[in-house]
Amino acid sequence: MARPLSRRTLLQTAALTAAATAVPAAAAGPAHSAPNAPATPSGVPAAWTVRPFGLEDVTLGPGVFDAKRRLMLDHARGYDVNRLLQVFRANAGLSTRGAVAPGGWEGLDGEANGNLRGHYTGHFLTMLAQAHRSTGEQVFADRIGTVVGALAEVREALRSEPAVLSTGGRFGRAAENVRGSHQYVDLPAAVLDGTPALTLSAWVRPAHGAAWARILDFGDDTTRYLYLAARNAAGVPRFAVTASGPGGEQGLDGTAPLPLDEWSHLAVTVADGTGTLYVDGAAVARNTAMTLTPAALGTLAHHWLGRSHFPADPVFAGAFEDVNVYARALTADEVAELHAGRAADTSAGRGDLASYTFDETAGGTFADASGRGLDAGLRRTWGAPSHPGFLAAYPETQFIALESMTGSDYTQVWAPYYTAHKILRGLLDAYLATDDERALDLASGMCDWMHARLSVLPAATLQRMWGLFSSGEFGGIVEAVCDLHALTGRPEHLALARLFDLDRLIDACAADTDVLEGLHANQHIPVFTGLVRLHDETGEQRYLTAAKNFWGMVVPHRTYAIGGTSSGEFWKARGVIAGTIGDTTAESCCAYNMLKLSRALFFHEQDPAYMDYYERALYNQVLGSKQDRPDAEKPLVTYFVGLTPGHVRDYTPKQGTTCCEGTGMESATKYQDSVYFAKADGSALYVNLYSDSRLAWAEKGVTVTQSTRYPEEQGSTLTIGGGRASFTLLLRVPSWATAGFRVTVNGRAVPGAPVPGRYFGVSRSWRDGDTVRISVPFRLRVEKAPDDPGLQALFLGPVGLVARRPGPEPVRFGLYGNAGLSGDLLPSLTPVPGRPLHYTLDGVGLAPFAEGTEDPTHAYFRRSEPRVIFGTSDSTVANPVREDGTTLLDEIWAGAPFSGKGALVARVRATVDAWVLAGLLGRADGDKVMSTARRAEYAR
Repeated sequence: MARPLSRRTLLQTAALTAAATAVPAAAAGPAHSAPNAPATPSGVPAAWTVRPFGLEDVTLGPGVFDAKRRLMLDHARGYDVNRLLQVFRANAGLSTRGAVAPGGWEGLDGEANGNLRGHYTGHFLTMLAQAHRSTGEQVFADRIGTVVGALAEVREALRSEPAVLSTGGRFGRAAENVRGSHQYVDLPAAVLDGTPALTLSAWVRPAHGAAWARILDFGDDTTRYLYLAARNAAGVPRFAVTASGPGGEQGLDGTAPLPLDEWSHLAVTVADGTGTLYVDGAAVARNTAMTLTPAALGTLAHHWLGRSHFPADPVFAGAFEDVNVYARALTADEVAELHAGRAADTSAGRGDLASYTFDETAGGTFADASGRGLDAGLRRTWGAPSHPGFLAAYPETQFIALESMTGSDYTQVWAPYYTAHKILRGLLDAYLATDDERALDLASGMCDWMHARLSVLPAATLQRMWGLFSSGEFGGIVEAVCDLHALTGRPEHLALARLFDLDRLIDACAADTDVLEGLHANQHIPVFTGLVRLHDETGEQRYLTAAKNFWGMVVPHRTYAIGGTSSGEFWKARGVIAGTIGDTTAESCCAYNMLKLSRALFFHEQDPAYMDYYERALYNQVLGSKQDRPDAEKPLVTYFVGLTPGHVRDYTPKQGTTCCEGTGMESATKYQDSVYFAKADGSALYVNLYSDSRLAWAEKGVTVTQSTRYPEEQGSTLTIGGGRASFTLLLRVPSWATAGFRVTVNGRAVPGAPVPGRYFGVSRSWRDGDTVRISVPFRLRVEKAPDDPGLQALFLGPVGLVARRPGPEPVRFGLYGNAGLSGDLLPSLTPVPGRPLHYTLDGVGLAPFAEGTEDPTHAYFRRSEPRVIFGTSDSTVANPVREDGTTLLDEIWAGAPFSGKGALVARVRATVDAWVLAGLLGRADGDKVMSTARRAEYAR
């Protein structure tokens, strides 16, 4: 039995369409709510006429969903969350505890400089939350606690002045600069004091091999400066001084790279026109024409350790120890002594201009031991501490830059509000799963920060931002903010949700004007799920109308047979399917988000088409996007599902940690969230999907156990447990179920005529042990591409069958050769013994799309019916074709099902006569066709 509803579980079953969702039956009219409509006593928004069950209320049984989920749960248990936290801790200047960032999109070396880093941690949190709610395993709650606790520390550090990260040094302690921290040491302006001669001495331990990271850079700008870089473009140390920019540099270049993660000593001496560069006590470069001195540069504005005056240069990653500045050129012997020990213990002594041992273990101030009192401070390149509530794996700079952008450039700004959404969603889900108030506080703080930032911007600026491709993408943030508002009730949170309105898109879709061509698909699908939630919170009808109309622009007009959408991440013209097929079709995130939108819409209008689509995408693209093997390091989920002939799925896409791998982790831990929905008043239970599972319906005090091997089994059995309860059981009749849909209760047939594409109701007072048997016979059918009817996909019930054969030539199949009188094409296929849903046709293997293998597949095939054949009897007559592509056999079999052979023969006669009359078929050939139809034997 499910636990009683708390404030947390009320939101689980109400506001969070991301975590669970519910729906009623036959098409009801759209619901309306008053502005700021409160939730009903059950916690469901007043606009909803159905409600979802929590993941903890529905237990998956054995089957394809459970098998795929087990693989993902093992990944969730085993992956080191400190790797995910690395980019957050680094950004805050905290110890990364030796963890290595995941890489790919979740690291500084990935696509677009890692500008999306942090998003994957949000996905992972949601996966952990869903896993905990589904299984109750403490390991997932513990991992959530670790992540949430670390993020709380990160936020606190970002709100504070930076503090030294002390580490073991060459002689004692040292100051570490973690890569990604954006921290540097700021020395006072009087350091050089106009000296005509100079020695710079420093112990460094580089942690990364990026070119042009500065050990020190003293200057005004990119014109007057002197610097010492750990690596130049050739990978070796370089010292340079100039009063006229890079073209006027007088320099010294080393001969070998500094080793990473090892201590090296560098020194530079400049005096009397000669400069010398030393590495580990040995001179490696000398320039006798170095006429520029610090005195020649005059008073300089900045004196930095670890930061460059060139904004594109990286901040030094590594550690500093014993940095000294002398007002003379030390001798070679003195430099050699500095390599052997601390400056204080050498004949040269500490630097007389500045001397920093970096022995500090706390705070952000480094004491100057030169006697001049020039204490240095730890700073961030982006200035003061972050604003209250800010939490990210990078500074506020991307958010700031977005506000002035007029064109998209994801190498500079990559969807910061999208990343904020993933983190926010993960925190909300963490709170809902574990009651950890820290997670709610972090989520609320993020939204407070966003509201403070966005509410002061002009409306025109917001419209421009949200209209930018990629840079302005904000994902499902509106939905998440609305969910937070349902928890907090704070008006600024609802106001924040409305600040993301992209009016031109909303208004066009509300007017049912299709403007999708050329838009980035996954940037916009979650926008409409957010609009549905905004309708729930505000009662504004245009939000819901826009979302409904948008769904109808995608399904079926831009939807592939497997349920996916998008080509190269974008939408093409309405109704163009065959013309968009390529290697980069059907981005997996799009299917994930279309499922969320379908469920959200079903809450308001119980159109069974939403659940028909849900089944299509879930049983095909979503299941097939997860590879069927374990991996501790990767979730093994596709980014694109190429639909070209012979495509091999890539389960380790791009450089890793992509958006689709993130949503794939979520999908694989919430398969059960839409199996059952309840009517808001408790009067009915919707069975939307046929999947082995057990529902604990606390409100009714009953359980519903569904036992099935569906889709290997063509039906399911429901058993009622617990006390007596009266309600209507609403069973979805799939739109493809044209071969019949039969229901029995305790062995007796239920009267009525189930209609494909609707729900079939069974009302009674249920008792413990009542058994409902559902029979859903499958037929083999084809689905034609609207812009090329000869390009077709093969389905057996809900299961898309793919041909397994290398490309690039498309598979060509004929299917009428042994079609049954029912119109079922299945008799043309040969079953593979011992392998359910596996067949062969013309020597080519067919298998469910849902199987996550690396076999070359053909999701579409070319229909080829060159001759007229009935019941395997070949008339030898060429199958004629009309101008519209319809063949003679197409028109004959369009009349199926046939009550018997006589009915089929009559259809053949009428069709042949019409085609002969139209001059499409000769009379002699027509007679051959008729003769073949009469003598053939047909499967039922």
